[in-house]
Amino acid sequence: MKKLLILSLVCMLAVALTVSCKPKAKEVAPPPPPQAKEQPKVEKVEPPAAVQKPQLSEEELFLSKSLEQINSEKPLQMIHFDYDKYFIRDDAKAILESDAAWLKKFRTSRILVEGHCDERGTEDYNLALGEKRAKSAFDYLVSLGIPAERMKTISYGKSQPLDQGHDEGAWQMNRRAQFLVIEK
Repeated sequence: MKKLLILSLVCMLAVALTVSCKPKAKEVAPPPPPQAKEQPKVEKVEPPAAVQKPQLSEEELFLSKSLEQINSEKPLQMIHFDYDKYFIRDDAKAILESDAAWLKKFRTSRILVEGHCDERGTEDYNLALGEKRAKSAFDYLVSLGIPAERMKTISYGKSQPLDQGHDEGAWQMNRRAQFLVIEK
């Protein structure tokens, strides 16, 4: 029995030692809850302003367009002529003055002055009359200060009518000088 008592004592001692050798886990207290102090102010964040494209000058805008775009906008107005005539009518003078102002604004541009006729008359006669009409408009623009080097003339006679009709209204529309920008 002594042996049993000694054996029990040794076991108890061994258990006590193993329990006492374990490091004790330190209890960590949870962090204290935040105190109900004043909340930080939230600043409103503005979205970044849209990047504005630089404003182009009229000249830069003009140069950025193709000749096709420029001519489709019709910056130069056509003028009309009386039957079998090539002199500049009074109503056409104001139009040519406006066209000259545009040409003075865009000094690098060059134009083609086209002379046109109605369907009456022979092809040769209408080509000659169309040339006189183009030259008449050309000369008037030169008199307004547009350099002759910036312009060319051509006659289409009756080959390019604006109005396909066969009456005085159609013929009046077809007796014209019109302008085409050929260089910017």
